[in-house]
Amino acid sequence: MSALTEEQRRGWDDDGYFVLPGFARREVLTAMIDRIVDLARRIDAGEDRPDLLVSPETVLADAAAPEGRLSKIFRVMRGEDVFRDFATDPRLLAVLGEVIGPDVDCFLSQFIFKHPGALGQPWHQDEWYFRMDPPSQVGVWLACTDATADNGPLWVVPGSHREQVHEDVVKDPRPGANLGYVEIRGADTSGEQQMLMDAGDLLVFDSHLRHRSTDNVSDGMRAAMVYHYSPAGTTVAHDLTFNQDWVPVLRGGSAVAVDPAPVPIEWGTP
Repeated sequence: MSALTEEQRRGWDDDGYFVLPGFARREVLTAMIDRIVDLARRIDAGEDRPDLLVSPETVLADAAAPEGRLSKIFRVMRGEDVFRDFATDPRLLAVLGEVIGPDVDCFLSQFIFKHPGALGQPWHQDEWYFRMDPPSQVGVWLACTDATADNGPLWVVPGSHREQVHEDVVKDPRPGANLGYVEIRGADTSGEQQMLMDAGDLLVFDSHLRHRSTDNVSDGMRAAMVYHYSPAGTTVAHDLTFNQDWVPVLRGGSAVAVDPAPVPIEWGTP
């Protein structure tokens, strides 16, 4: 029996994405947020976690709470129970088995804070950053809070997953833009769709899909947990893989037990 409905399969083939409504329970979302806030505060207090990569929130650098000064925490999947359990949820692995194949690795995990006043990310393709062979990976974006029109939701261009990686990009010129943000220039976005999501909804999308997020102009945080998956045996075309941690999760269509021991970051060379 297929893990996807006909509508979801059409969405994947035609648009490059689909949504699984209500995929995660409220208690899972609460546990994720509570744990990531605890990690942020422990790291701020000087606790050494050489397996994690923290990205600062430049615009909100003077926020009072440690988590308010962070944009993202990477590599949380392996060493943190709540994030590992979700990444290997049998329901999710069944979906990934259909869109990727029987042998799957999780190579990137990141929790994204978007506090009031935080900037969005311009139009981009995740594959521009990944540069992998085979060239299309699968992202899953879990709404840990509601993604509303005001708090910086995602926007996507349906069908853009068929495009090659756009090389005509510019560095995000906005003061306070997060390190590494770039913007695709000149591509048609007339068919863009706003992805309003309830907490617990899961977006599954192709790494070539053009997408962006807008600024958070609300008075509340928008939080998301994002994983990226790839066919086993995928090769990386550059050395900037320090935010990645390759973990087998599916082999021959069966789940693989994950070694939970944290792995220190190995810094790549440009």
